[in-house]
Amino acid sequence: MSVRHSSVLVAGAAFLLALIFATPPASADLSHARIIRLSLVEGDVRFTRDSHGDPLTDSKNLWEAATLNLPIRQGYVLATDNGRATVEFENGAMAFLNQNTVLEFYDLSLDNGTRTTRLIVRQGSASFYVNSSADYFSVTGGDFTAETTAHATFRLDNFDDGSTVNVIAGHVEVLRKNQNAASLTKGQSFSFNATENSPGNIGHAASADDFDRWVKSHIDSATAASNAGSQYSHSSSYTSGYGDLYTYGSWFPIAGFGYGWQPFGVGLGWSPFAYGGWFEDPFFGWGFIGNQPWGWLPYHYGAWLFQPGIGWVWAPGTINSGGRTTFHSATVAWVRSTEGATGFVPLHPADAHGKAPINLAQGLFTASGSAISHIASVTQTQWKTEKSAPAGALRDSLVSAAKPAQVSRTLFSSTSSANSNSSLTFDAKANRFTTANGSTARSAATSSSSFTASARSTVSSPQEVASARRNDTVAARRTFTPAPAASARSFSFGDTWSGTSSSSGKTTTTRSTTTTATSSTARSSGGRH
Repeated sequence: MSVRHSSVLVAGAAFLLALIFATPPASADLSHARIIRLSLVEGDVRFTRDSHGDPLTDSKNLWEAATLNLPIRQGYVLATDNGRATVEFENGAMAFLNQNTVLEFYDLSLDNGTRTTRLIVRQGSASFYVNSSADYFSVTGGDFTAETTAHATFRLDNFDDGSTVNVIAGHVEVLRKNQNAASLTKGQSFSFNATENSPGNIGHAASADDFDRWVKSHIDSATAASNAGSQYSHSSSYTSGYGDLYTYGSWFPIAGFGYGWQPFGVGLGWSPFAYGGWFEDPFFGWGFIGNQPWGWLPYHYGAWLFQPGIGWVWAPGTINSGGRTTFHSATVAWVRSTEGATGFVPLHPADAHGKAPINLAQGLFTASGSAISHIASVTQTQWKTEKSAPAGALRDSLVSAAKPAQVSRTLFSSTSSANSNSSLTFDAKANRFTTANGSTARSAATSSSSFTASARSTVSSPQEVASARRNDTVAARRTFTPAPAASARSFSFGDTWSGTSSSSGKTTTTRSTTTTATSSTARSSGGRH
C-alpha cells in the first residue's frame, strides 16, 4: 500500500471518528465545510437529509418542505413534484431541477482549496452549468457518470431503462465502470439503454424543450447579475449571492470597512432578522433562512453595521479578516448577561473573541419560537458570548412533507413526454404549473401512464420496487455508483474507470486506473474518495 493511500485512509478514519465523537453542532468548525444554497423555488420542492441508499425507497427518511435560501450540505437530497428548483454553488455554478426530479448531493468536499462536487440524479431531468476550470464536477444517472473539470453546460435524464446526457456547451466526459470513456462536445449526446447489450450511443443532442429554455434564461440572467455584482466581491472563488445583492439592493462606501450593502426600500427602522425563519441541522446547529431573494450572503457571511441616518448595513468583509469566507449558520452572536437576560445581536466586523459584541450598543434581539423582538436599550453591563441559542428559545420554521413519488419514464417515451410538456409554464400567482390552455398541469407520472417501464439491467431488492402515484408501473431501481473523483483514481482497488485526471481546464482521456467508489451509506459532511 502506498504512503499516500495509507495517509488518506488514516485521515478518513480520523474524520469519521471525529464525527462520531463530535462536539455539539454549535461548536462545529465550519471554516472548511462546503455549504451551498437553494437559490430558486418554484412550486413544490422538498428535501431530506443524510439518506442511506435510495432516498425514494428508504422509509426512514424524513422529508421537509424546502424553502428559498435553504443551506444545502453533503448528504442532502432535493426533490421536485410539480415544481422546479435551482441550486447555486460557491463559484456560481448551478444545478437546475425539472419537475419530478430527485437530486442527491453525494459529495461536497474541499481539498486544499479545490472543490469536488459529485451529484446523483435519482430520478427525472436536471441541467448543470459549470464555470470553473479549477474544480471537479460530476453527475451520475442510473448508468454512467458525466464529469467535467472545465466550463460546460449539460443536461442529464435518468429513465427507468437507461440514461442520456446532452451537452449544450463545453466538454463533458462520460464514464462507465469497466468501459472506455466517451468524450462529448457541444451539440453531442450520449445514451445508454440498460435493456441492450451495448456500450452506449453517441449522437446529436435533442432539440431544446421548455425546460431547456427555462434553464437558459436563468443562466443568462443569473450570470449577468453576478458579473455586475462581482465588483464588490473580494474573491473570485466565492460569487454565490452577489447577483441577488446587485439586483435587490445598493452598495455604498463605509469608512474603514470598504463597501456596505442595504436592500432597496428599507428605512432607518428596518431590522434584518425580522424576515425569515430558523431551522436546525445536526451538523451546524441552528441557522437563519432569509426569505427574500437576496437573503443568502447577509445571513451566512460577513457582518452588520448600524450607520447613523441609514440603519443596518451588511459588510462582506475580506479574506484576511475571515468574515466573508467563513460560513455562519447565522450572522449573529448569542449573548447572556450576568442578570440572566439572553438574546442575540448581529455580528460586527470588528467583534473580538472574548469581548462583548459591538452591536449590543444597538440593543438586543430576543427570540421566542418564531417571534423576534427588539429591545432598543439594554441596562446590563456584563455580557458573555454563548456558543449557541438557549435551549428551547427557537422553533424550526420548516414543515414536514410527504416522500416524493416514484415516477415511471422510459427512453422510448421520452420524446413524446417532452413534446407533451413543451407548453408547460409556471403560474407564479397560482403557485403551480399550467398547460397552454390554463389548466393545471398533471404530474409526469400521470402524463406517461400509458408507457410500461422496461426491465432494468440490475434488479434491486424487493423493498426498492415501488409504485408511482396513480398506480403507474415502475421497474426495479438500478444501483447508483458514482465514479470516483479524478484525484482519487490513482489508488488501486477494485473497479476500473477511465476519464479526466487534470483540473487545468484541458480535459484529457487517460489510461484506465482502478479504484473503489466509496459506499453511499457513508454519510458525513466530509468528502468521499
